[in-house]
Amino acid sequence: MTKSHTLLFNLITDSCLETMDILNFMLNLLVPPASLMMLAFSWPALCFLNACEWLYNTLYGEDMDSKVVIITGASSAIGEQIAYEYAMRRANLMLVARREQRLIGIAENARRMGARNVMIMAADVVKEDDCRRFINETINIYGRLDHLVNTVSLGHTFYFEEVTDTTVFPVLLDINFWGNVYPTLVALPYLRQSNGRVIINASVESWLPLPRMSLYAAAKAALVNFYETLRFELKDEVGVTIATHGWIGSEMTSGKFMLEEGAEMQWKEEREVHYVTGGAVEEFARLMVSGACRGDAYVKYPSWYDVFLLYRVFVPRVLNWTFHLLISPHATTRSSSYVGTARPLEGTGRPMLEGTSPTNTHSLTFSGHLSQPPHASNEIKSSTYF
Repeated sequence: MTKSHTLLFNLITDSCLETMDILNFMLNLLVPPASLMMLAFSWPALCFLNACEWLYNTLYGEDMDSKVVIITGASSAIGEQIAYEYAMRRANLMLVARREQRLIGIAENARRMGARNVMIMAADVVKEDDCRRFINETINIYGRLDHLVNTVSLGHTFYFEEVTDTTVFPVLLDINFWGNVYPTLVALPYLRQSNGRVIINASVESWLPLPRMSLYAAAKAALVNFYETLRFELKDEVGVTIATHGWIGSEMTSGKFMLEEGAEMQWKEEREVHYVTGGAVEEFARLMVSGACRGDAYVKYPSWYDVFLLYRVFVPRVLNWTFHLLISPHATTRSSSYVGTARPLEGTGRPMLEGTSPTNTHSLTFSGHLSQPPHASNEIKSSTYF
């Protein structure tokens, strides 16, 4: 390229940049007020249409009788209650988790509550091969798939600068993000055939960052953005329901967290992670399943968290000031150099059984090697999750 050509190219580039600057300046002046005016005029009509759609879908929602549902993370408090909700709707269930011993009692509960058939399978959702295995097993047994419910999740309670073992970074991302993406990827062809639905257990931290949960919030934000984009790609062939919850009575509020040293602490008699009372996990599960059957794009619990969205958009400094006042960065320190011993979780709203003996499962249907599950170890290893 000659010197004259280079000069001409630079002139054209500068001219284009100046034009874009002028265009952006004009759009900054015109688009916000025009959009607000359009929203103000259309808001009443949109609210009326949404109300009519909600009423219609409530009266004529999806009947789950004899349909097939896969629930990942089914041994967790949220996953367990979701299994019971689908059981009361007489669905066929495939319960997936790594803690197969806990799945036995949950499966028995679900059968007693009305599930037509219950299968359990031990699998690791962050491994693509495991995801293919339990989804293929579901298709082989039931012949179809209607709902995929992803509930796996793992939080943490450390400040980012306190991290001493960075191996926790990919672990948290694997569980909270890839542990949802892999099952979805494998299940999509079957969900297309049934015009089915993917249901995701997200969190309010996806848009309301809270101190001590930086990596968890980042993973949940990635999860929500992934499924919102996927919804556009799938159009109406497969539905997507994103459930966001605030602080509820899940296992994470009862002491299940990833620690800054990289070990995951499980249930311990005397914890150094404080108990925090949250909303009822049963109510969140009920809203999640009923919203999915209505075809809702979003399910929120508790709904009053929406107020914080207004603050985040219009006055974000208020939220920052509030967090600085309520939570001092160095107010508390704790030691976390141990892994607790396992014991059943209390107060998570389990009806009927806490865990059935493996010898009393003749009325259940299990897949292959799960008919005689091994006894649970008293020691929970550092990488165990839902």
